[in-house]
Amino acid sequence: MQFSPDLREGVLAGEITVSLRLWKRSKVRVGGRYPVGNDQIEVDAIDLVTFGSVSTADVRRSGEPDLDSLRRRAAHAGPIADDTILHRVTFHVVR
Repeated sequence: MQFSPDLREGVLAGEITVSLRLWKRSKVRVGGRYPVGNDQIEVDAIDLVTFGSVSTADVRRSGEPDLDSLRRRAAHAGPIADDTILHRVTFHVVR
């Protein structure tokens, strides 16, 4: 999984533990390990959710200050409405 440069430090510090992705199909698997800098993350779960159901806690856990910021970041892959299906990926750092 790739993260924007401004998010990588938070991912590696364990502050960011959720990523919401606009994918047609999952590009990671549960238990899979993926490099982030010199470390790795391991995927704990992948769930399909609508954008409108994203919780405030998940917004914070994704490293975004608010829902609109999350929508803008995820929208690089296409427009996101409240009923748009996203992949909610939870993960932790492995060293």
